[in-house]
Amino acid sequence: MLSYWMDSAPAREHPPLAEDVTVDVAVIGGGVAGLSAAWELTRAGRSVAVLEADRLAAGVTGYTSAKLSAQHTLIYAELAGRDPETARRYARSQQEAVEHVARTAAELGVDCELERRPAYTYARSADQVEQLRAEARAAAEAGLAASFVTGTALPFPVAGAVKVDGQAQFHPRKYLLGLADAMTARGCRIFERTRVTGLSEGRPCRVTTESGAVVSAADVVVATHYPIFDRALLFARMEVTRELVVAGTLPPEDDPEGMYITSEENTRSVRTAPLPGGRRLLIVTGESYRPGAGRVGDRFERLAAWTGEHFPRARITHRWAAQDNHTTDRLPFVGPLHPGAGHAYVATGFGGWGMSNGVLAGLLLSALVTGEDEPWDGLYDPRRLHPRQEAVPMAKMQATVARHFVADRLAAGDAADVAELRPGQGAVVKVGGQRCAVYRDEQGRAHAVSAVCTHLGCVVGFNEAERTWECPCHGSRFGLDGRVLQGPAVSPLEPVELKEE
Repeated sequence: MLSYWMDSAPAREHPPLAEDVTVDVAVIGGGVAGLSAAWELTRAGRSVAVLEADRLAAGVTGYTSAKLSAQHTLIYAELAGRDPETARRYARSQQEAVEHVARTAAELGVDCELERRPAYTYARSADQVEQLRAEARAAAEAGLAASFVTGTALPFPVAGAVKVDGQAQFHPRKYLLGLADAMTARGCRIFERTRVTGLSEGRPCRVTTESGAVVSAADVVVATHYPIFDRALLFARMEVTRELVVAGTLPPEDDPEGMYITSEENTRSVRTAPLPGGRRLLIVTGESYRPGAGRVGDRFERLAAWTGEHFPRARITHRWAAQDNHTTDRLPFVGPLHPGAGHAYVATGFGGWGMSNGVLAGLLLSALVTGEDEPWDGLYDPRRLHPRQEAVPMAKMQATVARHFVADRLAAGDAADVAELRPGQGAVVKVGGQRCAVYRDEQGRAHAVSAVCTHLGCVVGFNEAERTWECPCHGSRFGLDGRVLQGPAVSPLEPVELKEE
């Protein structure tokens, strides 16, 4: 389950934090948002420490589809319906992120395989044509090079598509590892395998880590994808989904020469990337589901079958999964961590478009920290609230969380007894009245941890394809031994001792 980006871009090691340090800004998270913010702040003359729980650009960012686009499926008609200026600011900020990556890569000499490609949102059903036409008009009025088309280079006919020129695709790890090299050369300190567990907002702020070492900083940026500190209750306004990815070699003559996405068929996204010798790598994303929902292997099979049907000469070499946070009003949260925050900031809720949103988050957070004029006039401020747009989705999200929190605790469990589990199988089982997440390895040994997520107490589910435990409420993910793979949880699942006959 290693992504192509991870497989093709080895990284240099950075040490864990071993002693207390003092800097101007502590950045928590070493993905696209955290590294983009750290680069902008370092370039602005601030001393910066980056604290990454695992390895740089190896979390959500290392498993993205890496489209760098201002076209985010069908969003501009909706934004323009609220306020045309909102749509224009959104388009300007997203396109600026695209151009900023191109400029920065050129400035630093980073070969991140950046290619200019048009972006398409398409539909095969004629029922969606008018919606696509409206989206194309709204995107053009917002300032993008958008048009409605009926022909694409996809290997199947479409009823229509929104085409936006001037977009890009790139290798996210090569770009971000290049940023890391550039910022460390300018004095930024990067600490890997350093999990943050606490934040005290004061003068200065104090960031505590799992090892006990402390970073003191005038300002703190929380860029952990899903905030590990949620003092503004942003979890009540975000929904977590996972999508699967298959990738493989493709003859260059089969390249569809664009970036494509549709909401049909439970999402299908297509792009390619360059390979040595003129070959192309086909990347297909889809099969959206909620973490912990299970049957992930079946979902991978459906995605692979779709790929084989439409690109029969593709040879799949990689498969992986990505995770996204979607906000109730479809705009990211980038700005003060909570209404009373003076020196703590957050970046989250990128809605599947983390590359452009992560880069713009870096630009915006740097401006906020350094006191420059805020670009985009509060568009992404986490303190905003739009009751008209958010009331219904907020109610649905919280009903889903409540259902999992209550029903999953009352359920009998996925298996009646540990003895039922076959090698390679995992399930939630009641053991001595305690709900346990139990996995039986290929040698027949059973391993158990608490099934209660250490974030807010929901019951985890088993992902048999990735062999992980996942929380359906807020997306925390854990290894078979209970270690935290992905937040917002910062503490592992507690081990449980089993006594098998």
